[in-house]
Formats: sequence, structure tokens, C-alpha cells
Amino acid sequence: MLMRTDPFRELDRLTQQVLGTAARPATMAMDAWRDGDTFVVEFDLPGVTADSIDLDIERNVLTVRADRPMREGTAELVAAERPRGVFSRQLILGDNLDVDKVTAAYEGGVLTLRIPVAEKAKPRKIQVGGDTSAPREISV
Repeated sequence: MLMRTDPFRELDRLTQQVLGTAARPATMAMDAWRDGDTFVVEFDLPGVTADSIDLDIERNVLTVRADRPMREGTAELVAAERPRGVFSRQLILGDNLDVDKVTAAYEGGVLTLRIPVAEKAKPRKIQVGGDTSAPREISV
């Protein structure tokens, strides 16, 4: 294989890896949506083992960390487009979510978090009591 050397190619690759590009952001890609009384968040973490994923919740801040280790050995690297190292992302969760009941699953390179809405934040009906034969006044 014959390759021409470009001294700025490695610098450009490192800059894209640290700062990211539109096609490949430096942080882990994420989708989030509400499904009924549950918020679902999915993170793309291909090539990461489940053992290297660390989830922490402190107050209402959820931190996701994952590690895709550097390649070891003496093999000559021809292309390096997949970022390696430690990835981290933080989400600020609202008070309306039950952070004590977060569940996580990792399958096919996708980390899925399910965060239920707190009972106190769910809409509820309030019954108005009183004598139905007499007119009532409600003052505001």
C-alpha cells in the first residue's frame, strides 16, 4: 500500500475527534422521548462493553461514562476514524422524574435508560365534597 504523507492530516483528525463534526459529534449520540409516564433515553455506544459503562445520579444530574479502550499490540494502524477513550455525558433531570427508579439496559451497542415520571408530578383529579342539596360557594 502506498500512501502520501500529509503533516496536517493527523492534526485535522485529532481536532475532529476532540471537537467533533456534524456527522460525528465528540459526545455520545443520544435520543430522548416521553412514552406515557416514562422518559426513554438511548445512547449509541458501539464497541463498548457493558462492564465499562458507569451511571451515576447525584441530585438531579445523571452522568453516563463509557470507555472504548485504545488498541493494544504492535499492529500498524492504517485508519483511525472511531474515537477511543472515555466518553461522558450529563443530563439534568427535572424534579418531575423519579430518579430512584431509573432502569438501564445495554443491547446491540445501545444503552437504554427508562426514567419514570414521579407520582407527585402525574396529573390527578381532586374530588370536591360537600352537601349537594345546598348551593356552594367557592371563593378564590
